[in-house]
Amino acid sequence: MLFYRKRGFTLIELLVVIAIVSVLVALLLPAVQQARESARRARCISHLKQFGLAIHNYHEATNALPLQSTFRPGSTFSGFSAHARLLPQLEQGNLYSQIDFSVGFNMQPAICAASIPLFRCPSDPGDGLRIDGGVAFAPTNYGFSIGTWLAIDQQTGTAGDGAFGVNERRTFDSITDGLSNTIGVAEVKSFWPALMDGGKPAGPDAPPPVSPSQIAGWGGTFDPDFCHTQWISGRTLQSGFTTTFPPNTIVPFTANGKVYDVDFTSARFGPGTNRQSYRVVTARSFHPGVANVLLMDGSVRPFSNSVDTGIWRAMGTRSGGEVHGSF
Repeated sequence: MLFYRKRGFTLIELLVVIAIVSVLVALLLPAVQQARESARRARCISHLKQFGLAIHNYHEATNALPLQSTFRPGSTFSGFSAHARLLPQLEQGNLYSQIDFSVGFNMQPAICAASIPLFRCPSDPGDGLRIDGGVAFAPTNYGFSIGTWLAIDQQTGTAGDGAFGVNERRTFDSITDGLSNTIGVAEVKSFWPALMDGGKPAGPDAPPPVSPSQIAGWGGTFDPDFCHTQWISGRTLQSGFTTTFPPNTIVPFTANGKVYDVDFTSARFGPGTNRQSYRVVTARSFHPGVANVLLMDGSVRPFSNSVDTGIWRAMGTRSGGEVHGSF
């Protein structure tokens, strides 16, 4: 009589196989994640390039750059962003045709809640809408540069030193530092904490802060998820940024025993704020170590977190005459 022995894995063999598979997965997972992040970063760069093309097409059609915002002194009128003005050049002509620019955007809730994939970096985990004043708003990951840190002097009407201004229709000719040497748009993070309306610093020509730690001392109202949640709003905290500090610089502020990294404004536009409006709204990115930036010539390049502050600020001005050499 013949006996047939059943073949199979012993427990030790099974454990060895599981161990080998675990090692292989551990080795492969970072490569997969890196490939996914590379693809997301490429999409983000593509979005910025589309902004660059839209800006140039807008300038060709109007002989001017889109306003970063509009502001009526003494009014609560909500000024529209450069994003909103560029909609026709970004293949969003149908949405643009529905906007009434003669009234505040907060009176047009369907427009405020419109989510536009081009305005979002695929690496940003923030999602959904944010309710403000009973209106739902859609976020953005791309901010237009207003320069070093002044948004507008509400007493004189003088706007900041960046490529895009409040109430000022600027042109390529006004960018005397050169289009390839001037920042136009940079990545920002949505649903970001804000410190607002402390009223300091006050007075014209206040110098920008030397250190991020200065900002907490100026105080203001804290909001844990306010910034860059309203692509339609021309407020710098929503659709702009400044070059006060290099990309991804931590600006610390402690609230309720927790340290937050914040964006800052000394005074927002509106009645009763007839003063200078300064901003520290930092370029931030979910891509490790860098932030992608659109230059005014239409090119896109990553800027390291370690870029020299002086060079970064020089890149943010349109006509500073700085010599910033290699960057």
